[in-house]
Amino acid sequence: MRYALKVQYIGKNYAGSQLQAGSLLPTIQGELERALSTLIKCDSRCEVDSKNESPVNADNKRPIKTIFSGRTDKGVNSVGQVVHFDSNKPIVASKFMYSLNEILPADISVTDLKEVDSRFHAQKSAKKRHYVYEFINRKCKNAFDGDLMRIKYEIDIDRMQKALDYIKGEHDFSSFKSSGTLNPSTVCFIYSANCRKVDDKVIIDIIGNRFLYNMVRTIVGTLLEIEGHNLCPEHMKDVLDAKDRRMAGQNVSPYGLTLVEVIY
Repeated sequence: MRYALKVQYIGKNYAGSQLQAGSLLPTIQGELERALSTLIKCDSRCEVDSKNESPVNADNKRPIKTIFSGRTDKGVNSVGQVVHFDSNKPIVASKFMYSLNEILPADISVTDLKEVDSRFHAQKSAKKRHYVYEFINRKCKNAFDGDLMRIKYEIDIDRMQKALDYIKGEHDFSSFKSSGTLNPSTVCFIYSANCRKVDDKVIIDIIGNRFLYNMVRTIVGTLLEIEGHNLCPEHMKDVLDAKDRRMAGQNVSPYGLTLVEVIY
């Protein structure tokens, strides 16, 4: 039986969402699989793996395996990450979700759990992904700004929107990918890219079929370079057409980035 979870997390205390080979740093996937493996006993021969200290099946030497809709980096948050896993035992969703949340760390929670078709795949079945990036636009700091990046110079929302309009549609986003991108394909389709300002917080919404490694943070960095150096909004198109990472802006802080929703 296959089950899908919707997972929320605050990413600042984790080395990203995915387990990393040869690393003992905490990840969202590691914590989730450890909790799932505690609740789901594959058989009476469940033992403890000395490397990750999570229950594993004695036959296949692996914990309950989770598949995420996509990778998020250290510091990136989620309110709508989707994860699937398989279990050979039926699950009562409401009871299981309550128990799972009691085991998980305080900064990770499951908000939905349901049985899905065996053909469902959290990553491959996804059609769209919605990210939001937020930062503060104010000269002076505020004790309640938290981890959000603060930009001191005045942001022109209209100019920023004009720049964002250039990334809509299907493009080669080579200029906006970091070297850690695993998938060699650099073509993405951006359905919408919008920004707004609420009081002194700037909010950027981007929905696409897929995103390259650090793509959203590099897009935001390029927007800030345009604003900070008073470049024309058309500079975004020049960067896009160049297909050269050196043309884009810096990779901004991950703390303002949140995966909001995965659409199937």
